[in-house]
Amino acid sequence: MLRMVEAALGVVILGVAFYDVFQSVVLPRPSIGKLRIAPWLLRPLWATWRWLGTRDSRIERRENWLGTFGPVGLLALLAFWALSSILGFALIIDAIPAQIQPPPQDFWTSLYFSASTLLPLSYGEILPVGALARLVIIAESATGVALIALVISLLFSLYGSFQRREELVVTLDALAGAPPAGLQILETVASHRMPDELRATFDDWRRWSAAVLESHLAYPILVYFRSSHDNEAWLNSFGAVMDAATLVLSTVVSEDATEGHARLMFKVGNHLVEDLAWYFRFKNAGVPIVERQEFDDARERLLTAGYKCREADIAWKEFASLRSMYASTINQLAGRLAILPAKWIGDRSYIPHVERGAARRRVSKPTR
Repeated sequence: MLRMVEAALGVVILGVAFYDVFQSVVLPRPSIGKLRIAPWLLRPLWATWRWLGTRDSRIERRENWLGTFGPVGLLALLAFWALSSILGFALIIDAIPAQIQPPPQDFWTSLYFSASTLLPLSYGEILPVGALARLVIIAESATGVALIALVISLLFSLYGSFQRREELVVTLDALAGAPPAGLQILETVASHRMPDELRATFDDWRRWSAAVLESHLAYPILVYFRSSHDNEAWLNSFGAVMDAATLVLSTVVSEDATEGHARLMFKVGNHLVEDLAWYFRFKNAGVPIVERQEFDDARERLLTAGYKCREADIAWKEFASLRSMYASTINQLAGRLAILPAKWIGDRSYIPHVERGAARRRVSKPTR
């Protein structure tokens, strides 16, 4: 009876591990399965990683540390799947000692036999002689090969999605600055008289939002892959484009088709926000985050840039309504990912490039 229970436990462990691999790697869509192990592994690991990273006051070292979590988290998932498979097969092998020569003297011997088969590193000192034992060993060997193949394919898929995501993030710097800001996008377009560039930006980021929606919900570990350039974060860049679209829809009087492009971008972008809130279990607070005085200052800057703007009260009402649909979720995710703040996103009491610039000017006073 104990042998049967041991074998049954091994089958259950293997079932859970295989199901998690299927949901995390093979299935190209968001998973709502209750047996998912990967999120329960990544979230506490990230909480610990973030806590250690935010202890460092130096931004460069902090970002370097936090930026390593994506690959580390992927390796942690691989280790979990491999160790679960080794443990599951070890329990099954230990339940059929008569079919192994020499019979395993204890569970640790079965665990060693299982590990050397999965990797595979068997030296031949333990051999399966029974039909069931041979089937188990063949299954474990196939599992090791399949696991390596799936992880390699996952790596290619993840890094391909990461590179495609970062291309637009980097190119947005020319319009939005670093850190990016939606208001800066509109001011840059106006100063260079490039309305076509603004429409193209909304179109590009609409497609970007759809691509991130598909890739980051299918492979949520991509959310933890940070942008590789200083003062850049994919979430900040996305928020800046959403803010630019919101200002166009609520405040700027468009005399061309720009409003239509902005509305399409806003709809797809808000869909991405809603799905991220669903995955991370965020609740939308229903507030615009931005204060009325900040909005009035932004409206004045738009007028100075040459835009025609709607009456302040009407524009503020529409702006607050639209921004309340996504601002809270973006801010919560920025806090969860410990992303450096940008205008209207995250902790706006601190802007990294401003402090760095001030530090460079105080050459006579060392900061550290």
